[in-house]
Amino acid sequence: MAKIATNTSFDELLQSEKLVIVDFWATWCGPCRMLSPLLDEVEAEMEDKVEVVKVNVDDADEIAMRFRIMSIPTLLFFKNGAMVDRSVGAMPKSALVDKINANL
Repeated sequence: MAKIATNTSFDELLQSEKLVIVDFWATWCGPCRMLSPLLDEVEAEMEDKVEVVKVNVDDADEIAMRFRIMSIPTLLFFKNGAMVDRSVGAMPKSALVDKINANL
């Protein structure tokens, strides 16, 4: 299950041996609500390789500013604590899986 990041817990959540996908979202964002269940499915199917961290841009604005998040949903992909990829906008599950596999 996705972990919820706060301004104080964010950096700690990136420290994983798995690929960490950070989902920047908001409750009022329609495309975010379409992407969220896909992330949950992919995390369940690839739980040995992937971890999802959710950042509500309204609650954790410091993190959003730090990564210059201008549009949501935005996904950041982290490997060993370092950002390796970025994706903006909703996408179908197949594209999400392709993006994950390219970053494993």
